[in-house]
Amino acid sequence: MNFRSLTRGDGVVIGAAVLLFIASFLDTFDGGGDDVPTAWDNGNLLMSVYLAGIIGAVLIVVGRAMGSQRKVAGLDLATFGIGLAFAAAWSSLGAIFDTDQSYGVVFERLGSLGGGSSSSDSPDAGTGLILGLIGALILFAAALATQLVPALKAPLMGAGGPKAPAQPYGGQPSGGYGYPGAQGGQPGQPYGAQPPAAAQPYGGQPQGGGQTPPPAQPQQAAAPAGDFSPFWFAVPVPRPLYPEDGSPTPLAELAPGTWYLAVEQRGQSLVAQTQDGRRGVLQDTTGIQRG
Repeated sequence: MNFRSLTRGDGVVIGAAVLLFIASFLDTFDGGGDDVPTAWDNGNLLMSVYLAGIIGAVLIVVGRAMGSQRKVAGLDLATFGIGLAFAAAWSSLGAIFDTDQSYGVVFERLGSLGGGSSSSDSPDAGTGLILGLIGALILFAAALATQLVPALKAPLMGAGGPKAPAQPYGGQPSGGYGYPGAQGGQPGQPYGAQPPAAAQPYGGQPQGGGQTPPPAQPQQAAAPAGDFSPFWFAVPVPRPLYPEDGSPTPLAELAPGTWYLAVEQRGQSLVAQTQDGRRGVLQDTTGIQRG
């Protein structure tokens, strides 16, 4: 579970869930005194609005942190949570327009049968119902808009932990989570370059033989054109990693702040390997940070 992949939209979802939790303890009806009920005194209202919204928010956040690894009834957790968020918002609309939950009609009929007087006026919505409606609508709107609005797609906790010192162009990154550090080579040497030979005096013979070596072939040490060398990279925003067989269902999600190994290039796409050894195709390579 990678909570670094959460976005600003997920932060709004968490805030809406907190608002729903607080609203559940506030007055359902507009009235004074200690006998005014809350959502915890009405199981139907509690389950259909407040708990449904809070559980939906938890599923959305956990589902996006885990990628597409867990499913409920064939749906990933985030999609299932959005469905619960919609149900909570819809139920809150009904609760705000029918504050007595249709129980007033029953009480009125019972009162008329018993010869007593009853009032058909519904009580006004209290602070708990109003904040519950606002929280449920914000929750559902944020759950949908996170995938559509670019501003809500930005990482919630930045691109990762403490930033490494600035490296000169072509230098190897160091210290990033998931990056194993320098592998071979000499410090400060560009990737793929040959180690420098020992300095020879001008006109001197190389050690180990008295014969003059043949002239070096031009560009002998250069890599052939189109040759691909594996490299480390990081993504600026969460990106899906698709299976190599072309399946449309992502097998993982690459998160900002983590280094991944590119092992092959296929046109504009890269075949990347995650820390747990899974391989897949990264189709969107725009803006990646190459190590």
